[in-house]
Amino acid sequence: MQAAPFTRQDFRAALGLFATGVTIVTARAQDGTPVGLTANSFNSVSMTPPLVLWSLALQAGSMPVFQTCSHYAIHILEAGQRELAERFATRGVDRFADLAWTAGAGGAPLLDGAAAVLECRNRSRHEEGDHVILVGEVEQCRYRGEAAPLIFHGGRFHTALPSSGG
Repeated sequence: MQAAPFTRQDFRAALGLFATGVTIVTARAQDGTPVGLTANSFNSVSMTPPLVLWSLALQAGSMPVFQTCSHYAIHILEAGQRELAERFATRGVDRFADLAWTAGAGGAPLLDGAAAVLECRNRSRHEEGDHVILVGEVEQCRYRGEAAPLIFHGGRFHTALPSSGG
């Protein structure tokens, strides 16, 4: 039996049913400029050594930075950081304007208020389809255990999982 064909929109809608956390990934360009973006393509890989992964579209403007930087920081956002997530998901704006941050491992910008921050060495990159999977080795890890997560589901941000209606 042959499976029915599906469209790109069908695939996107199906993936949208998978609730994820929300992260901001930051790094520094070679000229020192801070770079960052909102990503929900984040996952753990290994406890020993401590490895995580995330993916970035090949055509992303920040791809050259993330392909060559030595370190990046992954910020797992808490429920009250929706505006920050939206800012770092918006194209054509200075995402770091009026935003306080400190330099972490390899100079990666560290943002205040995240539920957790993972400072990662840029360990490996794997091109697959229209994205690059970036694997980071976690060198530093901080978290606030009481923080409630920011959630992405069905193309929208949530502070709690939406009810199923039934």
